[in-house]
Amino acid sequence: MGTALDGIRQTAKGRPGTKFTGLLHHIYEVQRLEGAYLAIKRDAAAGVDGVTWAQYGQDLQGNLLDLSDRLARGGYRPQPVKRVYIDKADGTKRPLGVPAFEDKIVQRATVEVLNAIYEQDFQGFSYGFRPGRSAHNALDAVSVGIWSQRVNFILDADISKFFDTVEHEWLIKFIEHRVADPRIIRLIKKWLFAGVLEDNRLTQSEVGTVQGGSISPLLANIYLHYAFDLWVRQWRQRHARGDVIVVRYADDWVAGFQFIGDAVAFQKAVAERLQTFGLALHPDKTRLIEFGRYARGNFSRRGAGKPQTFDFLGFTHCCGETRNGKFTVLRLTSAKRLRGKLQSLKLEMRKRMHHTITEQGQFLKAVVGGHARYFGVPNNGQRLLRFKREVVRIWRRSLSRRSQRPITWKRMYRLMDHWLPNPKICHPYPAQRLIVNTQGRSRMR
Repeated sequence: MGTALDGIRQTAKGRPGTKFTGLLHHIYEVQRLEGAYLAIKRDAAAGVDGVTWAQYGQDLQGNLLDLSDRLARGGYRPQPVKRVYIDKADGTKRPLGVPAFEDKIVQRATVEVLNAIYEQDFQGFSYGFRPGRSAHNALDAVSVGIWSQRVNFILDADISKFFDTVEHEWLIKFIEHRVADPRIIRLIKKWLFAGVLEDNRLTQSEVGTVQGGSISPLLANIYLHYAFDLWVRQWRQRHARGDVIVVRYADDWVAGFQFIGDAVAFQKAVAERLQTFGLALHPDKTRLIEFGRYARGNFSRRGAGKPQTFDFLGFTHCCGETRNGKFTVLRLTSAKRLRGKLQSLKLEMRKRMHHTITEQGQFLKAVVGGHARYFGVPNNGQRLLRFKREVVRIWRRSLSRRSQRPITWKRMYRLMDHWLPNPKICHPYPAQRLIVNTQGRSRMR
């Protein structure tokens, strides 16, 4: 299987205009389907079919052989996705779709094969949902780009309701630039038109892709690759007068500019470009601000206080200084993200109020540790400690509610020392990791 995909990668990289005509047989290989099955989380939520990982695995080889046969002869039919909602940091709900179990397998196998093509095409400044790349890689690219390039202005942008407004017709046209296997195109169309099942009602739409399936992030990246990334590269080469950096993570992106004229022109041009493909910049989440190594001095001379900040991937980015007085990008846990996390924790602890202290301690240990693993970046230690203190207060309040007497702080500190780890900085400085991961090559241009 690896040799077959290596051949696809080499062809895609060496011949950018090549269209691939025979891909489906790579997807319905039983070994690849088995690998996709093993990659699914054991405790993943069940879709409309109600099938879990364990249930499907009871006759794994028989199920996979049957699935492979249906894919090969065109008898595979995806089921509607099950609608669920998760809490967002701003208190609203994010709709997600949970595919049926076999759909999860086929989508994972399809993504593996198509990634062999598109990973050769995608731009270096695209980070979201790509193999070997993470949100922290995107954060590193933003920090290093602002620090190393002559960036004086930041356009912090968000595409409004991106996953709900993707136009199927454009998406299929974009895919056909590289994929000429009609069976793959039909397979993708089946997923797009399978519909969403919510409260026993089936809804279908000619726009949008349902978040939650393995195929949705890849389709989103393909759409934005043609609608945004390639255009950005062209605009930068043809129109920019100064330095320009761009970092995109899914539909959330940041652009930095040396000159205000470039920033204003880019904001207008990109809005027009996105409109062509049915997309729009979010009016409340898109801002052009002064930011960079000279921003603090400029604001001070104008008596305007501190420079503005911007949020990206859960972090608030600020203009800071090192101990030597040199400019640095300070990254702190976003206040909105922190409030949202604590609010959801309060609700969860109410559900767990009558669990044993051991069970609660194990749960909160995982919460504090997981928070630190994401937000444990240099210079963010105080925000990490603040989160831990708030977790302790929430835990104390929960324990006190189930007793006639409030739990003492002395006992609370003992529980904290026993169960809750001290948050540690677990990520290196941005330049260290970016240089190692990219061998010194730019990942924001």
